[in-house]
Order: sequence, then structure tokens, then C-alpha cells
Amino acid sequence: MTTPVLLVLNVGSSSIKFQVFERESLAVLMAGKVTGIGTSAQLTAALAAADDPLRTPLPAADHNTAMAAVMKLIDQHDDGWRLAAVVHRVVHGGAGFREPVVVTPEIVAQLQALAPLAPLHQPHNLAGIAASQRLASHALDIACFDTAFHAPMDPLFQTFALPQALRAQGVRRYGFHGLSYEWLAHEIARTHPDLRQARVVAAHLGNGASLCAMHGGRSVDTTMGMTALDGLPMGTRSGAVDAGAVIYLQRELGLDTAQVEHLLYQESGLKGLSGVSSDMQTLLASTDPQAAFAVDYFALKVAQYTAMLAVSMGGLDALVFTGGIGENAQPVRESVLRRLQMLGAFQTLVIPANEEKMMAIHAQRLLDAP
Repeated sequence: MTTPVLLVLNVGSSSIKFQVFERESLAVLMAGKVTGIGTSAQLTAALAAADDPLRTPLPAADHNTAMAAVMKLIDQHDDGWRLAAVVHRVVHGGAGFREPVVVTPEIVAQLQALAPLAPLHQPHNLAGIAASQRLASHALDIACFDTAFHAPMDPLFQTFALPQALRAQGVRRYGFHGLSYEWLAHEIARTHPDLRQARVVAAHLGNGASLCAMHGGRSVDTTMGMTALDGLPMGTRSGAVDAGAVIYLQRELGLDTAQVEHLLYQESGLKGLSGVSSDMQTLLASTDPQAAFAVDYFALKVAQYTAMLAVSMGGLDALVFTGGIGENAQPVRESVLRRLQMLGAFQTLVIPANEEKMMAIHAQRLLDAP
């Protein structure tokens, strides 16, 4: 007897995270990741029923060989599994993709056209789709979008103060980390029903970081904009920078577009502020004054943007932390909360991120649809 399963993929620039879910119950059957793609890659995975993880080195692996290793592992360790769908996290869905979709060649072409809006993520997301189509052609490919949760936001929160001709060409705010925020809304409704209709700021704090104002479980406002560069400082991304400063970098300091892009995406944020590391735990353990400055700066910006989003909702009932920093860096949470005492009383929660489970829920609903 075969068991239909869903393979959920989160493909990044140097890693692939994956989980195998039972199609009906959504029980996790296997979870793992490939790290170090392009350098010294390693595949680590664990079956739900196993105590010890499986570790396999993958010398000189690119995304294709990494995906092939994941599929081979699943084939070797399944228990009568039948792959019903491969579910992909896609960072940018633009204005057109407001719900998960079954991937077709036409949809791939549309997603490729959005790659300039998410240069760190979209090409790798698409590489995962291409690899699964080659390696698991019998299964459906389903795309879930990080922008979709924010799609219903009021135009007041989606608009840049630019001429209409540019706005009509898609130059607007989209927002990201939507799958994470949707999971938080799902968990808040399940475990804290008193907050189901509340005004919540959700803080997805990790190497990528953003905040979302959610009222009644729906996105009202968020800190990221047209790309995943805006808003909070991140591991290596700058967050919000005066657009005039970017012009100055190009016109007066002679940086070309590629150099500016590399600077803002790869050399800024916590890494640029500290000169030490992009990793928050490393910064918290450091005695370097610039590391402490970077941590303070990050906490200040989280607090400032939280207050801004409270204005968007007309108040704040709860602040929810998630993501690697949000879940694990208590000193950062405490620093943020000290700066928000002027807002008065509100609940504080820490809820673990689980974008993969949210994607599995979406895939199940799509497959069950008449």
C-alpha cells in the first residue's frame, strides 16, 4: 500500500531545506537540509521515526546535484511513499499571484520575469522548480508565494509617492515573509483565540528580517517594500536607506549598479554595521564595541518600526517574535521591549516559524479543491 506524500522545498542561494509530509494528516515523515552548496555541501536528514540523523557529504554540489541527492535519499528511505506534489517557496509573486498555483511553463516564465525584484532568492527558487520537474516529473509542482499574504493590503499601504505611470508598471510595495506571517496567524487563532481579532505586530527576525501589522489575522502593513531589501537591517542587507544616498554612491563615488546591489544586499546590515559578523549570536557573544552597536541599532529599528505599524492599526494588542533571532536571542527581545514601554501594555509571544507546514497546508487545500 502506498502513502501519498508532499515534498516541501525551501531553496536558497547555498542551501535547500526540505520536509516530507503525509498527504492527508500532514504528519512530518522526514526533514532535512543541504548546506554549503557551491562549497563543501552536506546533506543532513532525519526520518520522523529515527533517532540519529543521516549525514552525507556532497563534494562540489550545485543546486542540481543537491536536489538529486535529496530525491535519491527520499527514494532510499521511503516506506511506500508516492510523491503527490513538490511544493516550492517562491519569494516574489508580484501583483498577479495571490494564491498558491500548480506550476506550468507559462507560470515559470512569469516568475522568471519577477527575478529582478528578488535577486537573492527568485533564481534559486526557480532552480528548485526546474530540478524537481526533471527529477520528479510524475509529481505536480506547486508554488507558494511569500508576497501573497500581503496582497489584500489597502492601496494606502502599497503605494510609493511616485508618478502614476511608474506605479502602473508595478513599482509598488509588495511585502515578504508572508508564509511565515500566515503561519503565525494560523497559530495565534489556534492557541490564543483571545487574539484572533487582535492588533498584532509579528516580528520575523532572522538573517532576513521584517515586521507585519496583522489585524484579525490579515496583513495591514509591513516593513518590506518592492523588494526584500527595504525596512529593517538584516544579516547582510541594509534595510531602508535614503534613496539619495544610493544616487550619491553612483554619481559621486563611482559605483556602478552591480556594485551598489552587492553592497546593499551582501555587505551591509549587521555585517556592515559591526565589521564582525552577520550572525546575531556571534555579535551577542563578541566584546567588540561595534558588535554591540550593531545589536543596539537592530533592536532600535525593530522598536521604531513596531511603533509605526501600531499606528497603521490604531493600536497594539500583541507583539509576536519568530525566526532565528526572534525565537533565540532573548537579549534582543528584551532590548526591543524596553524601547516600547511608551506604548503601554500588550502581550508578548514567541512562536516558532514553520513556513514548511504552512506550505503543506496550502498544497493540501489546492489538491483537495474540486
